[in-house]
Amino acid sequence: MLLKMIAVLPFLALCAVLANGLFQNDDSLRFNSKGEMIFPAHYREWVWLTSGLGMSYNAGAEDPNPDFDNVFVSPQAYSSFLANGVWPNGSVFVLEVRASHHQGSINKTGHYQGDLEDIETHVKKADGTWAFYGFGDGTKPASMKPKSADCYSCHEQHGAVDTTFVQFYPTLLKVAQEKKTLKVENSK
Repeated sequence: MLLKMIAVLPFLALCAVLANGLFQNDDSLRFNSKGEMIFPAHYREWVWLTSGLGMSYNAGAEDPNPDFDNVFVSPQAYSSFLANGVWPNGSVFVLEVRASHHQGSINKTGHYQGDLEDIETHVKKADGTWAFYGFGDGTKPASMKPKSADCYSCHEQHGAVDTTFVQFYPTLLKVAQEKKTLKVENSK
């Protein structure tokens, strides 16, 4: 039995090294020499959390052509959240904003997603603090948004888990409730 375990150990070590290499080569959170975040080019292969249509934090008239918001999170962050109910350092969320259309091809009612309008990221840095990076509609490296930007205070005040809007992620809301990591006042 001991010999079998000794024979398996190198295989397990190799698996761990390979898995670690896969995560380190992931493009989810990288910075250039200027401190700008490198665009996570493969974010559409990440875990999709939710889509919203015409979501606004201000009351007012509805937009007849509201934007679609799609939220993706890096696979490692998603797996960790499922296990612990909290986001690990290095978590990256991508908010993809797309135009909506209601007339085209065979569509007669409803809305469908169109061109990319904006991409922003919400990042839990290595020190545990959160930051936002705006990429616009391009893929060039982005500087961190200043702490005075509205996104910081809004996420701090209304984020259901840490500074994230888990209340809008139906697959994760239950996890946060079960793990007791949900801020009660922001759960709805």
